[in-house]
Amino acid sequence: MADELPVTNKSEVAPQGEFTREGRYFSPAVDIYGSDNELILLADMPGVSPDQVEIDLRDEVLTILGRISQETEERGQGLMTEYQTGNYFRSFRVTDMIDQSKITASMSDGVLKLVMPKAEKAVPRKIPITSE
Repeated sequence: MADELPVTNKSEVAPQGEFTREGRYFSPAVDIYGSDNELILLADMPGVSPDQVEIDLRDEVLTILGRISQETEERGQGLMTEYQTGNYFRSFRVTDMIDQSKITASMSDGVLKLVMPKAEKAVPRKIPITSE
């Protein structure tokens, strides 16, 4: 018998101050993978197109903002709504371990991918031993 996958619901961002933007904001599900040379961040933002994503890096804080375009179609009164829509917001502290000038971003099928190369000083290396 196949195992069932657990259901993961979106969580709305708990404000840590006052938002100055209208609308609901959700925290996108994120996976971060690492190797000796880079970190890869994958953020799940269904319904967001690449031109509706803003990535800002300032004062060692990386901020991701994804906007959902509101449907103008009239659907009538909602009787049951399970899928919540809204914008996405998430921020991360980026240390000097990352070469911040070389971060790249791409997006495919609602998944944002950030590749963050490690700074030269953070990449593990072997130190050769010489005899005297």
